Amino acid sequence: MTRVFSGVKPTGHLTLGNYLGAMRRWAAVDQHEADALFCVVDLHALTVDHDPARVRRLSRQSATLLLAAGLDPELCTVFVQSHVDEHARLSYVLECVATDGEMRRMIQYKEKAARERQRGGSVRLSLLTYPVLMAADILAYGAGEVPVGDDQRQHVELARDLAVRFNQRYGHTFVVPRATRPEVAARVMNLQDPASKMGKSDDVGPGIVYLLDEPDVVRKKVGRAVTDSGREVVYDRETRPGLANLLEILAACTGGEPELLSGAYTSYGALKKDTAEAVVEVLRPLQERHKELCADPGYVEGVLRAGAERARGMARPTVDAAYRAIGLLPAVAEEETAGAGAVVAV
Repeated sequence: MTRVFSGVKPTGHLTLGNYLGAMRRWAAVDQHEADALFCVVDLHALTVDHDPARVRRLSRQSATLLLAAGLDPELCTVFVQSHVDEHARLSYVLECVATDGEMRRMIQYKEKAARERQRGGSVRLSLLTYPVLMAADILAYGAGEVPVGDDQRQHVELARDLAVRFNQRYGHTFVVPRATRPEVAARVMNLQDPASKMGKSDDVGPGIVYLLDEPDVVRKKVGRAVTDSGREVVYDRETRPGLANLLEILAACTGGEPELLSGAYTSYGALKKDTAEAVVEVLRPLQERHKELCADPGYVEGVLRAGAERARGMARPTVDAAYRAIGLLPAVAEEETAGAGAVVAV
């Protein structure tokens, strides 16, 4: 089976965009058709200023929501990144293969560094190097496919480049992965700014539907969504991005096609009402399951513990092989030192 690796970063509350763009597919397709690993990538959350307690809280919430979305630990591996040392071990080795120029060309680093410079500050070094850690996340497990949105494709391309370069220089060690993209609503846009994706935020954004939003909150946010000039309801991503976003969300929730759905509406109000109700119904079973899991924290902890052990067993052979290939001296096993007797100093 193809091995698939995907992750969520606990820097904010998970959103409708995370669910429609990735999590739902993970549960419905990937865990059934692939040897799939799903990871809360908490080390990535340390690349920016953060509250340690909040990172821990969001890490647990993210893991619980992955399970609530339908991931089955009997079918896939669910774990937390920092619980598996091989991620950090391989990241440094890959930093010794990557170049400074590659890192500085990463779009997210360029954008965030530029904003900080305008404010007279600077970003953490880990923000520059975290795409290498992301490559390590993927390459450690020999993942052949990485389901990602458009904004993350550049990072998967870096993982491919590093795998090829390492294999050419030091011998074949890594599987070269490829990015895969969900077909519908792969990138849900912000309801108040349809030019920006519906990403996680530190604030309670009026344009962001969070997975744990109450139904009335969802209805209010969708009802206040930005639309476009003109009266006709048409699907046109270029000239009518607000309407297109609502139609794509409705299509993703109901299994329809945005173009066909547009013909069923003569007013923005009716479209917003139906879209809101569709979102509420999609989130209802997830929220109910999340409530059940929160009442049994021992179950979630057990899943993460078993997942980390399984992930460690998958990653360690590849990371050990990379260490040998690049020239690092293998550690002496404890049983060997125990059987060697006393060491005499001279």
